[in-house]
Amino acid sequence: MSRASALALPRTRFNTLPLLIALFCLLWSYAFVAGKIGVTDCPPLLLLTARFSLAGILILGIAALRGEDWQMSWRDIAVFAVLGVANNALYLGLGYTGLRTVSAGLGGLIVSANPVFTAMLAAVVLGEAMTWRKAAGLVLGITGVAFIVWHRISVGSDSLHGILFTLASLASIVGGTILFKLLAPKGSLWVGNGIQNVAGGLALLPFAFTLNDVSEITPSTRLAGAFAFLVLGGSILAYLLWFHLLKVCGATAASAYHFLMPPLGMLFAYLVLGEHVEFRDLAGIVPVALGIYLVTHPAAAAAKRSAT
Repeated sequence: MSRASALALPRTRFNTLPLLIALFCLLWSYAFVAGKIGVTDCPPLLLLTARFSLAGILILGIAALRGEDWQMSWRDIAVFAVLGVANNALYLGLGYTGLRTVSAGLGGLIVSANPVFTAMLAAVVLGEAMTWRKAAGLVLGITGVAFIVWHRISVGSDSLHGILFTLASLASIVGGTILFKLLAPKGSLWVGNGIQNVAGGLALLPFAFTLNDVSEITPSTRLAGAFAFLVLGGSILAYLLWFHLLKVCGATAASAYHFLMPPLGMLFAYLVLGEHVEFRDLAGIVPVALGIYLVTHPAAAAAKRSAT
């Protein structure tokens, strides 16, 4: 058995792919709610430093126990570390700071639009074709996000300060995705995820203890539950599922599932946190989800045809 297949989830006689896709979407969407719960009782940078550090140690420890192939050049290690700063430290550091004054539903909606903006930047930086479908998806995505952001600010339910942090978080994850495509690190994505988490934790460490106060941590059962979910469900299980979907479906096809994230994020925020959702919010979700679908679906369909 190859090292890559060792990470694959066990096969059965039944088609488990739809279940795995559903589980990934649920975990990824609920992470915004867990993050909102976490930053309520713990300063965001301290929470993330602990999350990344523990997740990185667990991932690399599991890799060592499983005999995972660690053969990786120093360049690839450095690239994964840089990606950890962009995709973990900056992306979630800015996002969690925003979550202190922004609802989990809005935060999840803004960040979930990343495939749309990634397609736009990829056309400029990587020379990828900008089709009419991608252009239409970009317009729809921007329109939907702007509509909901404007509405939330006008009614005073979310602060402009927090929204700016969330938009900066979106820029970080888009930049991190482009960096991954440009630098193309080789080696195990599982080990690479561990390196990214460790790098993200180390990058945030000095800022966490400088900008945050340990005395502001309020120990609680909900904080422990949120932290456990973020480490095990978010940083480990969700990423394991993501790597499996990347292998089975391909990168662009797998990214199509992100169009489910905005409505799921709003739903979880309403059910768990009691966040108020108006018809205007739901109306704004539609163009965002449709925009993500238009950007990702053509390549997803092409990937499916080539596999048959």
